Amino acid sequence: MDWNGSKESISREFEFANFKQAVEFINKVADAAELNDHHPDILLHGYKKVTVTLSSHDQGKVTLRDLKLAEIIDEVYTLMQ
Repeated sequence: MDWNGSKESISREFEFANFKQAVEFINKVADAAELNDHHPDILLHGYKKVTVTLSSHDQGKVTLRDLKLAEIIDEVYTLMQ
């Protein structure tokens, strides 16, 4: 897992071949987040890079819920490569 962070949040940057693929990834992450009732911060930058930040805001820290969603996001990324 290539996630970085602290007790409060973890984040990872993902890079894609182009803008369209980056947006497709964002949509898949949004779908996974909805299914898990957990909503990350998602930033599209540099037209083909996406940074996802996870934190359980109600707990003020990273929880198992964040780690589970991070694993799912990693799987989505791997399947898109």
